[in-house]
Amino acid sequence: MEHLTEAENVSEEIKQEELPWSEEEMASIQDRVMAALETVIDPELGIDIVNLGLIYGIEFDSNGFCSVKMTLTTMGCPLADVLTEDIQNALKDVPEVTGSEVKLVWYPAWTTDRMSRYARIALGISR
Repeated sequence: MEHLTEAENVSEEIKQEELPWSEEEMASIQDRVMAALETVIDPELGIDIVNLGLIYGIEFDSNGFCSVKMTLTTMGCPLADVLTEDIQNALKDVPEVTGSEVKLVWYPAWTTDRMSRYARIALGISR
């Protein structure tokens, strides 16, 4: 799987099979899903999970159920439950999302290479 570092690349993974929305409407929903995820801040780092590169994929079905595939910075991260709850709460602000789940994955392993330029600058990390 290619490393996703930009929000628009993640939206390409949204399933579009037999969806009741037009392509234009889906693009709008995808933008709002990603904007909602950008409001979820990692409490330890103070940066949103999208810019940290923690989001690996999104699936969105015809019933409005949204599945977010993500990783954490470390396997033993104590914030998994907090971030999962924050994601589910953020997605409630997108009217088309009727339900959501968060799937934690560990491959490929997260590295600072997944972070956006914004996140690197904010955390003082050079490439």
